[in-house]
Amino acid sequence: MVANHEAIVEWQADGHFADGGYSRGHVWRFDGGAVVRASSSPQIVPAPMSDPAGVDPEEALVASAASCHMLWFLSLAQEAGLDVASYRDQASATMGRNEDRRIAVTRITLRPRIVFAGRLPDAAQLAQLHHQAHEKCFIANSLKSEIVVDG
Repeated sequence: MVANHEAIVEWQADGHFADGGYSRGHVWRFDGGAVVRASSSPQIVPAPMSDPAGVDPEEALVASAASCHMLWFLSLAQEAGLDVASYRDQASATMGRNEDRRIAVTRITLRPRIVFAGRLPDAAQLAQLHHQAHEKCFIANSLKSEIVVDG
């Protein structure tokens, strides 16, 4: 399978660029029409230069990993004849230094809470579904991939 995915990231100067006091707020635009308010994390760049209401890249990474895992889990559960009524994940990311001593997201923790209608999977089947979902998740498979800047 070959697929291309695009996002438009837009930022506009607010008159404070030279002194470093510029806004880190920006917008993400996606092909389906979704527009997301984005910013650096206020834990990294304090407000008002960051926008606490915006989604920061670290949160987006966590959401992408959790969403990818969930989508694969749902597909695999359906194929296994299970009936999933709801799925909620309060995922988190931990920042730290990686093996190269660079600051990075060093750990993503998924905390799925799944409600099944009808037959419940046993612990082994549930663990296997999560393992398979992790193996198939495009995002999880990409986190150590090469990143190319073409500009």
